[in-house]
Amino acid sequence: MFMMFAMTSDSVGEIIKEVKVSFSVTNAQASLMHSLPMLGIALSGLFLGFLADKLGRKPTIILGLALFGAACYSFMIANDFILIVSLMSLSGVAVGVFKTGALALIGDISTSTKQHTATMNGAEAFFGVGAIIGPLIVAYLIHQGVAWQWLYVIAGGVCTFLIIGALLVKYPTYKRNDDSNGEKVSFWRSLGLVKNPYALGFSVGAFLYVAAESAIYVWMPSYLVCDATSLRATYDCYSSGVTQTLAIYSVTAFFILRAAGRFVGIWMMTHFNWALVLMLFSGAIVVCFTLGLWGGKHVALYLFPLSGIFMSVIYPTFNSKGISCFPKHQHGSVAGVILFFTAAGAATGPFIMGLVSDANGGDAKYGFMVATVFALILFFGLLYNYIKNPTQSRLTQLEASEYGNNP
Repeated sequence: MFMMFAMTSDSVGEIIKEVKVSFSVTNAQASLMHSLPMLGIALSGLFLGFLADKLGRKPTIILGLALFGAACYSFMIANDFILIVSLMSLSGVAVGVFKTGALALIGDISTSTKQHTATMNGAEAFFGVGAIIGPLIVAYLIHQGVAWQWLYVIAGGVCTFLIIGALLVKYPTYKRNDDSNGEKVSFWRSLGLVKNPYALGFSVGAFLYVAAESAIYVWMPSYLVCDATSLRATYDCYSSGVTQTLAIYSVTAFFILRAAGRFVGIWMMTHFNWALVLMLFSGAIVVCFTLGLWGGKHVALYLFPLSGIFMSVIYPTFNSKGISCFPKHQHGSVAGVILFFTAAGAATGPFIMGLVSDANGGDAKYGFMVATVFALILFFGLLYNYIKNPTQSRLTQLEASEYGNNP
């Protein structure tokens, strides 16, 4: 599921190039293909995240997949810009539904909070794989003269197999658990989690991380070009063919390193203090961004993609630890809250960076300065988390009550 979602969401940059030519839309209009699906995910996570706790994991996942599959197959008749954006927005809503169900399911199949974090890193690793193969599929389709819409048809086929699998696989037994006051699982109860310090803390962390990360795949190509006004001279400032190739495929290099780091994270999070790892890795991101700006594009060519290694484990761990701070019967709701802030960061971060860059002559360097500020705030937050360890007692308590372990 995570890979299928990434195949479509992280291909939007390649698709936008085609849509702008086919439908003669402006940059602002084309940007809706990214921002509206993110808005759909955000609102779906916040307003529909409780479904995983109310209906159960399996029905919620199947419902989300069915909605996503219907949107994907509808791309076969999508020959109008408004319809294309509408279907992308619908797919975003669907992602919010099945992803919150999947995130809650991870808690059901985990036997400890450590295993929960390792499993979450594994799931997000497959997201990283999808982020690599999705743009490659689009590029191949276009090169073969095939419409890019077939990417969504392919994703719809994967979705169909996932629905069949979800129907056949035996899920862990889930029993809805209303609270001690008799309050039933509902949207309003889910929305109240926003005020919880654990949910809010990890959600703000997710917002800051995604806002900084999005600078790489949205603005790094613009920062690395030599001459934005000439396609022929775009990478002429790099002295060798190797560096030119790295500049061209810098985003792919970033995604590969991020995916590899998440697979390593499965092992890392079971052997090391998660708070220490996140604090050190967030500091390394700040170093990569700062030196990349200070040394110019010839240094950033190596350091910006390298940041993918250090970004790899941060978001899955935020998700895992944030969800693990709550009983299992609330996992869907809190996953939806974190997902809301995640999508909000993905939508607003690049937009703010674009505004700052435009205000300074259109140089993407200034947008990366904003991203560095996001990363720096994240580092200080994780430094505080490592020193004070505010979640230790909460996680220890739920380790015993929800997973039957007594650390």
